[in-house]
Amino acid sequence: KVAVFRKEHFNAAHRLNNPNWSAEKNTEIFGKCNNPNYHGHNYDLTVKVVGYPDEETGYVVDTKVLSNMIRDKVINRFDHKNLNLDVTEFKNLNPSAENIAMVIYNLLKPELNPELDLKIILNETERNYVEYPA
Repeated sequence: KVAVFRKEHFNAAHRLNNPNWSAEKNTEIFGKCNNPNYHGHNYDLTVKVVGYPDEETGYVVDTKVLSNMIRDKVINRFDHKNLNLDVTEFKNLNPSAENIAMVIYNLLKPELNPELDLKIILNETERNYVEYPA
């Protein structure tokens, strides 16, 4: 098998908040990330696709097709958006890096050949990133 990687970037604002908790508990758990006026990140997204190269093309996945898929399904939906307010997937889901990565996976996986494995790596900061599935 061969792994193909595509890197993308998007900027988005969010607020980590559990509506079932008090303001004090939200502040205690989420700190600055619970700012009522939101805060933003410059996210770096790496999409990893693993499979066997096609005998005719030599591709695991056409990177141009993959790039367009990521743009159409993720970047256009998330870039320069308030994830809490503008993205339906986060209407009732806290937009933590973990949840964002899972949402991205669920947006992309149905678009790929089911024989291909998919992994999402999302850098929220230079030091903090998540991987899904782990």
